[in-house]
Amino acid sequence: MRTVRNTVDTGRTVVCTIHQPSIDIFEAFDELLLLKRGGRVIYGGKLGVRSQILIDYFQSIDGIPSIPDGYNPATWMLEVTNPAVEQRTDRDFADIYQNSEQYREVECSITRLSVPPPDSQPLKFSSIYSQDQLSQFLICLKKQTLVYWRSPRYNLVRLVFTMVCALIYGSVFWDVGNQRQVMHTTKGLFMVMGALYSSCIFLGVNNASSVQPIVSIERTVFYRERAAGFYAPISYAAAQGLVELPYILVQTILFGVITYFMINFERTARKFFLYLLFMFLTFTYFTFYGLMAVGLTPSQHTASVLSSAFYSLWNLHSGFLVPKPRIPGWWIWFYYICPVAWSLKGIISSQLGDVETMIVEPTFKGTVKEYVSTSFGIDVGMMGPTVAVLLGFCILFFSVFALSIKFLNFQNR
Repeated sequence: MRTVRNTVDTGRTVVCTIHQPSIDIFEAFDELLLLKRGGRVIYGGKLGVRSQILIDYFQSIDGIPSIPDGYNPATWMLEVTNPAVEQRTDRDFADIYQNSEQYREVECSITRLSVPPPDSQPLKFSSIYSQDQLSQFLICLKKQTLVYWRSPRYNLVRLVFTMVCALIYGSVFWDVGNQRQVMHTTKGLFMVMGALYSSCIFLGVNNASSVQPIVSIERTVFYRERAAGFYAPISYAAAQGLVELPYILVQTILFGVITYFMINFERTARKFFLYLLFMFLTFTYFTFYGLMAVGLTPSQHTASVLSSAFYSLWNLHSGFLVPKPRIPGWWIWFYYICPVAWSLKGIISSQLGDVETMIVEPTFKGTVKEYVSTSFGIDVGMMGPTVAVLLGFCILFFSVFALSIKFLNFQNR
């Protein structure tokens, strides 16, 4: 309250509500607006030194006892104006105030101050915010960084979970990647592709699900701070999205390094970094999808239900359970807008797109590269466009989240 008083002393007007103030805090105010149930005014005007103007006003009303020595004026004021006193004295304090000299003085002050002085200019502000967009973003980013650093139950747990899952995943598919060099059957190839497929969505779904409770809580804080004019929605959304990226990068490195070498994929720098790249983009769009789901729904529970439905559709139309050439024509459009399909396309083409190992079986005769192309419809020459599409999904999901934060409000009050 000393800070509020110091703000007032700089020439600014501060309006606030207060509940059961002490004597010192109550007398820090210059004026009081006291309302009764229904919004009718009981008192409006100056408090005076040691609340003397307020005390004199109420003590002038018949039937109101004098304030005891050393008694809190705020407490006394509420005691003598409660509904029970009105019933006992058969008086309406709102009517008394409207017929008082105090009311007429306040109305005269309002009329006088409503007319601007000659040659004065109206107040104009270029923005409702005190800082520019960049400053708002940097402040929000600093705040979100601290929030995430102080949330080990979310970030530390998900990093430990990533490491444990990578070890389990690597042990299940132990040395499977090496089989593409020695096996000349579709069975062995399917084992490799299964490892690549499951790596696409193994942690992605977990990322989308685990981020939703965090964002749901942060959105409640955002509603309050946006109402106070602290910062713009876009600045907050940008900070919320960017603060996730370092943790996603650490996840990618942990999961990618452990699984790549345990599964024993081909150890070339290009394929290793392409594996990490597609893992990072996959984890990122899944995380941003979790943000988007919360932004578009009124509660975290609703977001979770909605997300689960799309996980199933993405899994079904990813091109692995039902290869692209076998997807019915009336569903093929969903394959092209399914982000998991593009992740699978990128990872498989980066790891198997140049393999010339021959497969000789009654149903197929040709190289691994040809089998991937004919049986799964994965064009090995689409590496660049695949990266671009995955980046597009990340931008799309994040943009929808930012716009939902700006235009949708699910507050109950």
